Amino acid sequence: MNQAIRSAWLVALAMFTLVLGSLTFVQFFEAEALADNDWNNRSLLQDFGKNRGSILVDGRAVAESVPSNDQFNYQRVYNEPNLYAHLTGFYSLANGATQLESVMADELSGTSDDLFYDRIVQLFSGAQAQGASVELTIDPEIQQLAWDLIPDGQQGSIVVMEPGTGNILAMVSKPSYDPNLLAGHDTAVVLENLEELSTVPGLSPYFNPATESLVAPGSVFKLVVAAAALESGEFDADSEIPNPAVLDLPGTDAGLPNFVNGGCASRTTADLEFALEQSCNTPFAQIAWELGAQAVREQADEFGFGETFNIPVRVESSQFPAEPSEPELAQSAIGQFDVRVTPLQMAMVNSAIANDGVLMKPNLVKALRAPDLERISAPEPEVFRESMSAESANQLTEWMVNVVNNGTARAAAIPGVDVAGKTGTAEVSGQGDNAWFTGFAPADDPQVVVSIVMQNVDIATGAQLTSPSAKQLIEAVLNK
Repeated sequence: MNQAIRSAWLVALAMFTLVLGSLTFVQFFEAEALADNDWNNRSLLQDFGKNRGSILVDGRAVAESVPSNDQFNYQRVYNEPNLYAHLTGFYSLANGATQLESVMADELSGTSDDLFYDRIVQLFSGAQAQGASVELTIDPEIQQLAWDLIPDGQQGSIVVMEPGTGNILAMVSKPSYDPNLLAGHDTAVVLENLEELSTVPGLSPYFNPATESLVAPGSVFKLVVAAAALESGEFDADSEIPNPAVLDLPGTDAGLPNFVNGGCASRTTADLEFALEQSCNTPFAQIAWELGAQAVREQADEFGFGETFNIPVRVESSQFPAEPSEPELAQSAIGQFDVRVTPLQMAMVNSAIANDGVLMKPNLVKALRAPDLERISAPEPEVFRESMSAESANQLTEWMVNVVNNGTARAAAIPGVDVAGKTGTAEVSGQGDNAWFTGFAPADDPQVVVSIVMQNVDIATGAQLTSPSAKQLIEAVLNK
């Protein structure tokens, strides 16, 4: 009798182990393959109806799932939608997912390996499955200020970050949109909303301009050329470069004019400090000729040009032309011709200069939190590049402070604080200019980097929307 009972127990235990093993295999090892099956519409509908984790800013949800009275059980809702749209992206049955909703999908839906034990607990406890929350590095006050500093109807982007950590404090772009229009459960209405959004000039709901738009940088690119000059050993603070009003471009009837709105005409030769201070074009073109395109390109690459990466949203690679002719190289040296950058890229250039030549990888995620908000993981600051020597970075910082104190960026000056900066104006064929400011403060102990671009503006409007805005953002960060 005892033997029969033992045998029955062994059979029951074997069957339980088999069922549990099969369930575990399907749940945790075959889940991805099943989910990727094009025929698995049930899985698609179930996934869309999950209690997806929130995207948090300072503990408050800017994207969350709330109960709904339809077949999906939950509706994705975006709070302060226009302010955060380019970061959160949208989660849509009809149009897929974008930005953080896409790249953090495994964490938000609860299928990430980081949530393995949470899924085990939910499986055995019978608790409703729930995804993790993603907490961002964004400071809501700085984010709101940056948003307010771009006028409605103006196309532009602002990035604010910490040079020592790479953490992004603000990232905004206009025009923006309401992701709630694309997250509804009525696909016909959602598609109509998407079609209407596609008519807004300068807007794509699939696209974050701060990390993916490539725009001409104009004279802010002179920081890259100045860094290349210092790193080459061929130029230093005492180097004098001819500073003609117009530089003849070899093999053409054209000339490269100097910047006429500063004080370039006051000197026939210029050192690097004066050339940066007054944003003189002709000395930088000649520096690029002497260094060669390869040296300038290699320095740009040290700042992150030519590489696509994730922060965790995708960052488009900024571009320096492959084999420019001499005239093209002269124009490239002042951020024209085929030089194209993202707004984030110019923040990265300044971050490296501010951080003694060490570029930290930009980062948007502060922590991953379980459904009970217990921290699961938190990214550590990560070195992206050793972009330049500390000596070169410190020299360039000194010159950039002079740009703010005595040069083209005076409107960014803050009493009692040394601000390092550079302005830029890029001419764009068939439309207005790109106006730029990029810089950091305090120069002796940098806490904040700001990168601003306003597109399709005249010179006067660009000047009003860049350096003065940078001053307000820097003050707001330093006063926190």
